Amino acid sequence: MAMHPERRNGLTRRRFIRVTAMGALGCMAGPVYGVGLTPAIWRGRAMGTDAAITLFHPEPRAAAHLLARCQTLIGDLESQLSLYQPDSALCRLNRDGVLDTAPRALLEILRLAYIIHQQTDGAFDVTVQPLWRLYSDHFARAGADPSGPSDAKIAAAAACVDARAIHIQDDKIHFAKPGMAVTLNGIAQGYITDQVAALLHAAGMENVLLDLGEFRALGPHPAGRAWQIGIRDPLASWRMMDRVPLRQGAIATSGGYGTQFDASGRFHHLFDPASGQPARHYRSLTIHGPDAARADALSTGLSALPLPQAKKMLDWLGTDWGGYFVTSDGGVHRHHWPAG
Repeated sequence: MAMHPERRNGLTRRRFIRVTAMGALGCMAGPVYGVGLTPAIWRGRAMGTDAAITLFHPEPRAAAHLLARCQTLIGDLESQLSLYQPDSALCRLNRDGVLDTAPRALLEILRLAYIIHQQTDGAFDVTVQPLWRLYSDHFARAGADPSGPSDAKIAAAAACVDARAIHIQDDKIHFAKPGMAVTLNGIAQGYITDQVAALLHAAGMENVLLDLGEFRALGPHPAGRAWQIGIRDPLASWRMMDRVPLRQGAIATSGGYGTQFDASGRFHHLFDPASGQPARHYRSLTIHGPDAARADALSTGLSALPLPQAKKMLDWLGTDWGGYFVTSDGGVHRHHWPAG
């Protein structure tokens, strides 16, 4: 079987193109002057990528306990949603095409994914996994045709892509078409980020920065300033092309060059479900919004839409949503992007 997308994305997309908290974490080596608090920081892995949680709490033991609870929650959610763990609920659903007693998180995330599928006119579709397998397997073979899989093979894989064919009744999930498979790579990291944020919010935390593949802030830095999130240059990952403020809400980024199937980078993991081909409108796309799950899904789904259509989608969602588009010609377009 081809390498799972989370493993490849954990080493590429989420490290290579991910938004990084420049200035937000770099200044946290010691006490925060004027605040009197020292940050408690956890660093580890979540859904196949490097992750970090930064919170401020007056009692170190309580902070350590909260971080341990966050780690447990992340592990529990991964056991349901990960393609990387062969015994996860998602892997069992993909293997059998049915899951009679699905866990809450999987049911919840699939329902949310379907709502976003409808809102984006099908551009976001969690059933693109057959396309991922097709392109990955094609280019993994020695002497692979550099023009990609044949039109017939693309059409056959695309015929299995249809979020409407995921049927949920109570706690049972089943696929209505043979050959279907789901990847949650475009929404799960955001969903997990939101669940951890909810845990910390319920515990009274007000100055938190989560970096679990997507960013989410619960309030500003304790010094009163916004967290500064650096957006990497899609063509030069070692360089920051911009820094954007985040006081509340989430930021999520997608870019095709994070997981490339071929050496040229023409074929990548962000698919247009309508054509079965990789989307090529943007070098990267960053979404700002109230929650990480929807920001994650929209940064994936809107990648398949031309800029005017993507902007209309954000307009329809409301002024809480903004986009930072780096188009294929290198142009930068900010739409409802929050000011510092």
